[in-house]
Amino acid sequence: MQARHPHLVLGLILIGLVPLTLSAQTRRPGQPAAPPEVVRPADQRVPAPYNYEMVRPVAMADNVWMSELTILEMRDLVLTYGYTTALILNGTMESNGPYLTTGKHNHVLKVTGDATARTLGETLVAPIIMLDSGDPNSTETPGRLVLSSETLKNVLRDMATSLKSQGFKEIFFLGDSGSNQRTLGAVADELTAAWSGDDILVAHIPEFYNYRDVLQYQNEVLGKVELNKDLDGYHDDYYISSIIMNDSPDHIRLSQRQAVSLDHINSLYINEDEALEIGRKLIQFRADATVAAIQKVRGAS
Repeated sequence: MQARHPHLVLGLILIGLVPLTLSAQTRRPGQPAAPPEVVRPADQRVPAPYNYEMVRPVAMADNVWMSELTILEMRDLVLTYGYTTALILNGTMESNGPYLTTGKHNHVLKVTGDATARTLGETLVAPIIMLDSGDPNSTETPGRLVLSSETLKNVLRDMATSLKSQGFKEIFFLGDSGSNQRTLGAVADELTAAWSGDDILVAHIPEFYNYRDVLQYQNEVLGKVELNKDLDGYHDDYYISSIIMNDSPDHIRLSQRQAVSLDHINSLYINEDEALEIGRKLIQFRADATVAAIQKVRGAS
């Protein structure tokens, strides 16, 4: 009997052949092989994706930020390699003029926190607390976000307690704003008293917040003289811009400023390569000062 719909029959036949055709295709040159099928042991499956004895299957990343490490890397760094010192960093979001982002101090913490941890050695950095304390009901400045004083204290307490429970023996609070220094010191003192006898060192390091020394170092040692850091009135300086640029030049809107010849601050032009190099030296200057202060705290404990 002749088929009434020969095109339909042919289409169905072709559809049926597709899986066979695809499976028969050979891998193109340079195309990676399909990953092997892995059947995990029952004790390594969700909701427990690994056990504490699982061998780390890949090389360790060169990173000091806890949020950028895997759970296995964190485990090995703390328990095997002795990374039992942690930094808790507190920034702020504030008004910084037409060029710098509201997260200026958090960008600073990203680069100075990294340098401080590496200079100190065997140290990891907790996620940055990006907000400082204030009254949430009176923050009319665009982008100004705050935590109530007690909320910030609770965040600091909880982060430090979490680190303590995972085996960290030293916890240092660093703040990059004048507004959070007192709070960091108060919580560090409180935890020191609460954990006495637990062999845990908790301390606020006020020497980290050393912008007066940074300006002097920039002027007198690096030779980039910023006579009046408030000349433009923008809560912006050459030294802080050069530091931030090492996180990203976009944070100071450098390319946009270059396009309209506004790539200067406080009568100093911002040459990208020069500013990045000065920023790197200022970052290391702050890291060295902070590490020296931490060593003094260690010696006194």
